[in-house]
Formats: sequence, structure tokens, C-alpha cells
Amino acid sequence: MTAATIHRTVDPDAVAAIMREVALAEILPRFRSLESHEISQKSHPGDLVTAADVAAEKALAERLRALLPGSVVVGEETAHADPAVLDKLQEDAPVWVLDPVDGTRNFAHGVARFAVMVALVRGGDTVAGWILDPVADSLYVAECGAGSWCDGRRIRVCEPAPLRRLTGATGYAHAKLFKPMGIRTRQTGSAAHDYMQASDGRIGFALFRRRLNPWDHAAGALIHAEAGGYARLFDGRSYRPGDTAGDHIILAPDEEVWREIREIIAPHVAAHAKRR
Repeated sequence: MTAATIHRTVDPDAVAAIMREVALAEILPRFRSLESHEISQKSHPGDLVTAADVAAEKALAERLRALLPGSVVVGEETAHADPAVLDKLQEDAPVWVLDPVDGTRNFAHGVARFAVMVALVRGGDTVAGWILDPVADSLYVAECGAGSWCDGRRIRVCEPAPLRRLTGATGYAHAKLFKPMGIRTRQTGSAAHDYMQASDGRIGFALFRRRLNPWDHAAGALIHAEAGGYARLFDGRSYRPGDTAGDHIILAPDEEVWREIREIIAPHVAAHAKRR
């Protein structure tokens, strides 16, 4: 991607530089070096937050607000403390949506599958997204209408193919639905890594269930779409960052594969809806 500004307000390379600098200062020094008191639980067992999450979000928020005067920030950790902050996604001011450490559980356990995710949202729609893998120092970026790029290289989703020939990323519950059909799935523990792999064609599809938090999906959904992918919620609607009540996002190389996946998971979704 060139250094052309996003809607004449933000240099995408400046955002990338901020992400890299924050990762170097706040995230990587703590990787595999966390003390027990630097890891805590949020809403349920396995929902972790670390000192790196908190420090990185604070640094990103300060620097991105300064980069775009008048902008506001919706971050994972601030939203956990104050859910009302999500209302900002519906306001006119440009919004930075941040996941300082996507894949916190991996990070806390010393597994090198985590990433920094940043999206810029205007009028309820994502206009730019960035995903940084700090360990590999690899950056994925997309601007609405300008394609998706990885480290200066244009990326594309995989070529459409019969579903049985594709590998996908799912949670463990959904993996059980695909295994009897001989469809291969993998579990990364990081939405960012699933989006990166689906966007550059390393995997053919990905499936995310419930709790569609904007910091997990705003950047990745745009990067996948600009890479030529087809993604919809289970009910067929397009994903928007403010739609936290949506159920399942299905990523596919085209609509035909998307419909195949939807058909496979439909009984599971219906059964879950009855239990609510």
C-alpha cells in the first residue's frame, strides 16, 4: 500500500509505525516474561488480561488520538471497564478500534500466536484496518477500496474450491461438525491470525461464533473483504463494527463456499438458539 492518506486525514504508514513502536515497548518485552501478578481474569476463566494488554492499549490510544485530532478510541480493555463506550461507534467522530493483544491467552502462555489489531471506523463502517504480528514483524493493512497488503505485497484470498479441499479455522465446537466430512480445520486461539491466514490464502475459510466484539473483527473483516473474500453474518447480513448482537461471521473465498459452511453449521446454531 502506498503512503496515500486515508480519506486525507491519516497516513497508514504512521499508524503502522505507532503499532510497531508500541509492540516493541510494551508487548514484546513482556512476552514469556510475565509475572503471575501481571495476569488476571476478566469475565470468566480463560478470559485473561495482562499488563501488556493494559499498557499497550493506553499507549496506542494516546498516540492514535494525537495522530487524528477529534478522534475517539474504543479499546477492548476500556470497553470491559465501561461497555457504554461502544456507543461511540454510532457517532460521527472517527473512532479507533483497538485490540492491543489479540490472542491474550496464547500470549500469557508463551505461544507466539498473538497480534495487535487497529481499525479506523467512520459513520459505523470500517475505512481502514491494520493487523501486526509483532513476533514476525509482519503487517497486514487495508483501506476501503484500495485492496489488502502484507508488507508491501498485494494479497488475495485462496481460489474458490469445493469445501472438502479447503482448510479452515474454527473453534473446537465447530471443528467437530466438519471432521466427519473430512474437512480439515485448525484452531489458532487468535482471531487476528485467522483473518491473516484467510486473507492471504493460507486457509480457505474461517468461522467466528458469538460475542462479535468490534476489536476482534473490525480490522480483519475489512482486510479479508479487500483481499477478495466473501464474509457475512449467519443471517446473511454484512458485518458492521457496531453489530455486537450478530451471531457468527463466516469467511469464505466466495458465496458458494459460504453457503456450504452455513448449511453445515445451521443445526448447531438452531440448537444453541433454543438453549438461550
